[in-house]
Amino acid sequence: MASLKDLKVRIGSVKNTQKITKAMKMVAASKLRRAREAAENARPYAERMEGMVQSLAQSVAGSDDAPLLMTGTGENTRHLVIVATADRGLCGGFNATIVRSTRQKVNELLSEGKEVAIFCVGRKGYEALVGEYKHLIVGKITELAKKTVGYDVAERVAEQVVSMYETEGYDVCWIVYNKFVSAISQVTTWQQLIPLAVEDTAEANSASAQYEYEPDEEAILADVLPRNIAMQVFRALLENAASEQGARMSAMDNATRNAGDMIKKLTLQYNRTRQAAITKELIEIISGAEAV
Repeated sequence: MASLKDLKVRIGSVKNTQKITKAMKMVAASKLRRAREAAENARPYAERMEGMVQSLAQSVAGSDDAPLLMTGTGENTRHLVIVATADRGLCGGFNATIVRSTRQKVNELLSEGKEVAIFCVGRKGYEALVGEYKHLIVGKITELAKKTVGYDVAERVAEQVVSMYETEGYDVCWIVYNKFVSAISQVTTWQQLIPLAVEDTAEANSASAQYEYEPDEEAILADVLPRNIAMQVFRALLENAASEQGARMSAMDNATRNAGDMIKKLTLQYNRTRQAAITKELIEIISGAEAV
């Protein structure tokens, strides 16, 4: 049985931990508001830009001059997977869900005889995957926690991805991230960045507006497609940032509650141990007095 001193030290330790988790919850709640606003504000722009690129792509579909980023190589053999996670932990299952989904996707592609390369954006994803897929990892960016996620980071990722796609001969490029729904809910999302998934349906054609472009569509697409990739990556990073803070706030709230429950149990055990010690001393005093 633990002594009174040990129980007292442990209660103090749990109380200090509870103060830390409570403070982290408040910080995450403060950051969540800004991150959520940034993610929600980026969604309309990203969706409109993707819609515009879709409209352009439909008009040049089948053309010999169509950009490679839109048409692809025509093969489905070599896949590049961008794994977007956080640089920090203590955010519940946020990073684990992305890594688990990545493992499932990579193993599925490998079982089909595909070649897979992994590009990690975020330290936690790299640390979780490097042990099993070290030979598949072709790059990483791991300084996202040092500052607020900016468009410059997305541009760096997009530039490296486009460069690897053109030089290494990849056929398909994916990005996986957690889409923010609420503070307690995030949805793991896979999005195909390259080649552009062109919607070729009558409904899509009737819903999209018709425009005349100057210069021609091929020239515009050659310039807009890399920007669209950067924008979709930026959107994924913003969604991840909001999801991370929401998951951290929820995890720290649960940790604070658990610490409170543990403090109650330890306090009860401390009081019972103390009462037992007092009772034992009284029995010894009374027994000694009766012996005299």
